[in-house]
Amino acid sequence: MTLREVLHAHIPTLTIESTVRDAVDKMDIYQFGALVVVDPNSVPIGVLTEGDLCRIATTRDTLIEMSEEPAWVHASKDPTTAHPDTEISEAFHQMLSSGLTLLPVVEERRLLGVVLRVDLMQAMFLDRHG
Repeated sequence: MTLREVLHAHIPTLTIESTVRDAVDKMDIYQFGALVVVDPNSVPIGVLTEGDLCRIATTRDTLIEMSEEPAWVHASKDPTTAHPDTEISEAFHQMLSSGLTLLPVVEERRLLGVVLRVDLMQAMFLDRHG
């Protein structure tokens, strides 16, 4: 089974212009703890996690003062990505060894979707037990 078969294709993304407030709103509405920042051509240029925002919040007086800051500033740049034809077990091990919670799936540099670790665990169980 490959990533193409399990990826989330209709996902929220962020742009360079997105604010921290935009990111928090999307994480809440879509129940995703991490979001991909894309350029105008849908090329992933960063990943922003809830953990990233929490780490930054610990250095501030209030979370509110961060709300209008560009989310991109706090994102991990040049994210690890995978091709949609990657086997789920290979992607899962890559995520574990890199400490990733979300893996952008790209084809010809463009974002197709994302997978979460739990998606890959579930897919491995289903693949094994039919």
